[in-house]
Amino acid sequence: MRRREFITLLGGAVAWPLAARAQQGAVRRIGVLVALAADDPEMRRRLAVFRQELEKLGWADGRNVRIDVRYALPISLGPGLVKELVALQPDVILAQGTSLVAALQRETHKVPIVFVGAYDPIGSGFVTSLARPGSNLTGTALYDASVSGKWIGMLKEIAPGLARVAVLADPKMTFAYWLRAAEVVAAQFNVKIISSPAENATDIKQAIETFAREPNGGLLVPPDTSMVANRDLIIRLAATYRLPAVYYDRTWVTAGGLMSYWSYVVDLYQLAAPYVDRILRGANPADLPVQVPTRCQTVINLKTAKALGVTVTDKLLVAADEVIE
Repeated sequence: MRRREFITLLGGAVAWPLAARAQQGAVRRIGVLVALAADDPEMRRRLAVFRQELEKLGWADGRNVRIDVRYALPISLGPGLVKELVALQPDVILAQGTSLVAALQRETHKVPIVFVGAYDPIGSGFVTSLARPGSNLTGTALYDASVSGKWIGMLKEIAPGLARVAVLADPKMTFAYWLRAAEVVAAQFNVKIISSPAENATDIKQAIETFAREPNGGLLVPPDTSMVANRDLIIRLAATYRLPAVYYDRTWVTAGGLMSYWSYVVDLYQLAAPYVDRILRGANPADLPVQVPTRCQTVINLKTAKALGVTVTDKLLVAADEVIE
């Protein structure tokens, strides 16, 4: 779906039935909950884009809208911040991080929630369908689990001798979803998928150390807020044990990780603004279709590749949207 068509669909949405949300002239309130730190450069960039897009639509923070941002890193802060934001009685909440969205859904069925880059929103129970969400949640979805094939293919391209891939994620969050997907495509790359569940730093250290005892291995780190909280540790361990790794977001590569493939997350924050705008003007989130962006981004860190002793092929370089040297 093209962005222009998407905005047209939003424009035709049915009004949100709560009269209080249709009041004009009052300062409206937007809650924002994200799973990155306040001082993370990428997070600042994303929020800046979101604010800019809102301003284009007539909403300026401090003038006719108030934006309350909460940063759920470490992720253990999430439950408390969810309650805190809902207690503020915002007109709408913008949230990134599937586990955070799930926590918000449990906390309120009244406050509209716009999710940014949720994976499997139907399977997660956020919406009944992408065309008609049918609840107080809507937003943008990420790729489905089939993207695991792309990740494993990238690992195989940069390390032709790859025989084992560890899927590292929190078993309470995203693990089963991504593990199953990786197992489905593993045979075509002639690799064995190794289950590596981890909930905290101790688990992560043990999982990677155990996996690294055998040769020809690589790491796959899918979207997972628990892993985000331990990003620097994972990158450091991958370097220590000389494990090529592929991640889902460029923030990992700018922090020293090898490579990533995922949606342009900044785009998702840009696309979130029309949702928030329509809800503030009375639209019902149940009728605002979920959008699945098609633009993706490949990022490669050449310095990390050199340190790991792997060769970035011409094929990968040509495919890369950003190369860090």
